[in-house]
Amino acid sequence: MYILYRLLNFVLMPLALNVTVIPAFRESFSGGARIAIYIIIGVYYLIFSIMPSVRKCPSLRLKIMDGGNELLLNMVVTAIFSIGWVTSSILLFSFGNMELGYFIAHLVILAAGLFVMFWNGIIRIYCTSAQLGIKLRVLGIILGFVPIANIVMLIIIFGKSRGECRREINRARRNEARAEKQVCKTKYPILLVHGVFFRDSKLLNYWGRIPEELERNGAKIYYGEQQSAASVSDSAEELAERIKYIVKKTGCEKVNIIAHSKGGLDSRYAISKLDCAQYVASLTTINTPHQGCIFAEYLLNNAPEAFVKTIEDTYNAAFRRLGDINPDFLAAVRSLTSSACQQFNKDVPNAEGVMYQSVGSRAARARSGKFPLNVSYPIVKKFDGPNDGLVALSAQEWGESFTQLIPKGRHGITHADVIDLNRVDFKDFDVREFYVEMVSKLRERGL
Repeated sequence: MYILYRLLNFVLMPLALNVTVIPAFRESFSGGARIAIYIIIGVYYLIFSIMPSVRKCPSLRLKIMDGGNELLLNMVVTAIFSIGWVTSSILLFSFGNMELGYFIAHLVILAAGLFVMFWNGIIRIYCTSAQLGIKLRVLGIILGFVPIANIVMLIIIFGKSRGECRREINRARRNEARAEKQVCKTKYPILLVHGVFFRDSKLLNYWGRIPEELERNGAKIYYGEQQSAASVSDSAEELAERIKYIVKKTGCEKVNIIAHSKGGLDSRYAISKLDCAQYVASLTTINTPHQGCIFAEYLLNNAPEAFVKTIEDTYNAAFRRLGDINPDFLAAVRSLTSSACQQFNKDVPNAEGVMYQSVGSRAARARSGKFPLNVSYPIVKKFDGPNDGLVALSAQEWGESFTQLIPKGRHGITHADVIDLNRVDFKDFDVREFYVEMVSKLRERGL
């Protein structure tokens, strides 16, 4: 139905907007018949403008965006067709076979039709696309009136939007097909533990679109809810209380922890040192600096004391306003140094009965990450080697297995990409599906 509807529009829309210059049309129909045909064309154009696509979409947002893609595509097809019609019209006019007023009226109708299709489509996309981003939106507006550049931007915007629609529709179909299997319905619930300098927030989920995707496939999700910055031991105490609270409240017996960055160290401490081993079935660390960060140690040892103190005071004051009881910027950073982590690994061995595994990634270049990862990447590379913008790849391995994520292309996967913090889709890495597969493997292991 969708394909047929699209093909019909590819034929009917160019014909509808150019029918007035077809000699046979003007010669074969009387004035009254032509008016009736004009009314039919107008109704068809209105229907298409309101419902440019009949494809089934999983959400209203995608439905509107898919319609925007169809409008832009149909506008381009119609414009290409119209070049031929207008060229023919000019030739006919030059030979005296068409009145000037008639020809001008046709151009006005054609231009108006293409104009409305374009703005209808582009507004739909601008208002609904999650992957377009602010940068492309601004460039689209600025270059929209620059010849050639506007065509290039239209192609880029259309490609981004169309790709987003296709991925989300395919994702919805995949989830629908496996809905009964509940592939992420693990024996024990999932506890997501955030990293340093962030908090769990309902307004902006630290884990992006991942929790929703896991829940859609049967997972039960909880969050660590520890403060944004503190020493590993202090964060672990908060986390231990949270684990015991979840187990007591729900009766789930244990949890499967998935922890990002410093959250992995917090989790290891809580499990081994704070009597939580009996309540944890597995720990999966994501880009955690298990071996520490050499660059962090260098900065602490060499940065001016006044500069460090200013950053510490500014950060702590800001996060107290956001709800942290006792944020400690400096304690958190010191916990991540190479020497601190080496000592940590000696003092905090893995607990028996808990399955440990790790995931790691690296960025391909500084431009792979957004600020501040694009700034920190070359610094970390100098001291620690290949990294994700903050943590060296060599420091991320821990446990019985290590999954290294290195997709093709010039981007790589940054410290933020691996938790979907920026909500960006990549051609060679589906972060949401990766987590679905990872949790489904926990389920297969009976966890």
